[in-house]
Amino acid sequence: MHFLSADFIFDGQQFLPNHTVLSVQEDGVIVDIQTQTTHQEVQHYRGLLMPGFINAHCHLELSHLKNCIPERTGLVDFLLGINQFRNNFSDEQKQRAIQDAEQMMLVNGIVAVGDISNGLDSLEQKKKGRLAYHTFVECVGLKEENAMERVEMSKQISATFALSHPSSIVLHAPYSVSSAMMELVNAGSENKISSIHNQECDAENELFISGTGDFLKLFLAILNDTYFFTHTGKTSITSYLEKLNVAAQIILVHNTVTTSADIDFANTLDKKLFWCVCPNANVYIENKLPNIPLMMEKGCKIVLGTDSLASNHALDILAEIKTIQKHFPSIAIEQILSWATIHAAQALGMENEIGSLAIGKKPGMIQIEKYTTGQPFAEDATVKRIY
Repeated sequence: MHFLSADFIFDGQQFLPNHTVLSVQEDGVIVDIQTQTTHQEVQHYRGLLMPGFINAHCHLELSHLKNCIPERTGLVDFLLGINQFRNNFSDEQKQRAIQDAEQMMLVNGIVAVGDISNGLDSLEQKKKGRLAYHTFVECVGLKEENAMERVEMSKQISATFALSHPSSIVLHAPYSVSSAMMELVNAGSENKISSIHNQECDAENELFISGTGDFLKLFLAILNDTYFFTHTGKTSITSYLEKLNVAAQIILVHNTVTTSADIDFANTLDKKLFWCVCPNANVYIENKLPNIPLMMEKGCKIVLGTDSLASNHALDILAEIKTIQKHFPSIAIEQILSWATIHAAQALGMENEIGSLAIGKKPGMIQIEKYTTGQPFAEDATVKRIY
């Protein structure tokens, strides 16, 4: 048994009183939390002690594309870059990149990941059980006649992942799927956790409102044919979200250009929503950040993700937190840390095991030595894994 204290202890929702002592088994399970103890062998940590971080949105299978696509090209050119480069690597190179990326997350104090997959490239690494995963197998396809075949293929991939950890079939984004595919995936999402990329750029809303803009260039490049998108005259989220009506909960990812009216619309629906922000990826692709204070004002349940190494320099939740603190310094640190812990655990359905310091849980435990109450994390602050 180990007895741990720290200058500051954050339990996933709040800071615990001074002199709190955590009793932790060798395997990392918390067995007691006391404000006083008679134990003489208490180990005291400088700075902040807290549950391990949870990365609510990643694309581990794209790790081999690190530094391949220039920054700040905009989403459409970024997606064209993914399409251009993703298959220009050997299986050995892809596997090495996946292994290195997972190790990066481990070093950076991440204990669980909501990971997007289109195939089985990440399967063998995930089976090692070094991190907890929920794999979202992504469906993409604009041709109505191919929807059934593509969804069935995704079902097979998801079933393979599900032999070792939870997995769901999800839609990539509202602009990249046919109506038939949306109906099929929705029908198969009953009581499951779902995820979708939402309003990552202005061009997405333009496509839905008027049927024009940069996405037509993407469709032409991918389909090698003219594609006539049926626009709705409404923003993206107000065009599709009502159609996703059976999932237990939905993670909306990015939300870079989501407006007050969009959130108001989402809040009128009887849905359990989590709003995932990936600040460093948003800067990398669009040089723009979502309006996080607006999300907070509207009562959105926020979680944090890194996106992929194709769109980020690191898989590092602390780096995402630093970016939020830099641009939105008024947000309390307790709120941001809860997004990276208990909120993200709830989003991935893992809140009974991780995400908070509670008796019986094995949440992982990390130390951030350079922490001063009321101050943002220092630029050189790093994470050390305790469990």
